[in-house]
Amino acid sequence: MRVISGTRKGHRLKSPKGRNIRPTEDRIKESLFNILGVISSEAIVLDGFGGTGSIGIEFLSRGAKFCYFVDNSTESINLIHENLTHTKFLDQSKVIKRDFFAALKFLKGEGIRFNYIYLDPPFRQDGYINKLLESIDREEILAKDGLIIIEHESELSTEDEIYRFIKVDSRKYGSKTISFYEEKK
Repeated sequence: MRVISGTRKGHRLKSPKGRNIRPTEDRIKESLFNILGVISSEAIVLDGFGGTGSIGIEFLSRGAKFCYFVDNSTESINLIHENLTHTKFLDQSKVIKRDFFAALKFLKGEGIRFNYIYLDPPFRQDGYINKLLESIDREEILAKDGLIIIEHESELSTEDEIYRFIKVDSRKYGSKTISFYEEKK
C-alpha cells in the first residue's frame, strides 16, 4: 500500500496485520482519484471508517487543505497516526476515535462542512449505508457541491435517490463498488 500521486507519491503506508481492516486496493484508489481529477487546495475531507488513513492521506498528497479521520478501532487509530507521521501530514489532519454517528454530531458542532466525504463502512450490514446517508443529511455537514463517496460490496444495491442525495456515478471493481452521491440540484 502506497501513496499513488502528489507531494508524497511513493511513500509506503503501514497496513494491518489482521483481517479486521480492509485497505482500499491501490488500483481502486488510483481509479477513484482519476475520476475525481484535480483536488482543490481548499478542500476539506472526511475519511470515515479511516482504517489505515490511506484515502485521506491520498487526498492530502493531492493538495487537499485538511482531512478528518474517523474510526472507533484502536488498531485503526494507531495505524492512521503512524501513516500521518510517516507522510508528515499530522498538521493537516485531525484523528477522531469515535463511533461515526457520534463523530458527525461533534463535527457539526464544530461547524465543519466537507467537500469530500469518503466512507468505507463495514460490509454485510443491511441498511447501514442508508443510515449513514440519513445521518449526513440530518447533520448537514456536506458543503455545497460536495461529494459523498462510498466503497461497498458489489452485490449491495444502493439507492439512486435517498434523502437529499442523488447517485451521480457508480463504478464496479470486482467484489467492490464505489458509489458517488451529491445533493440534488
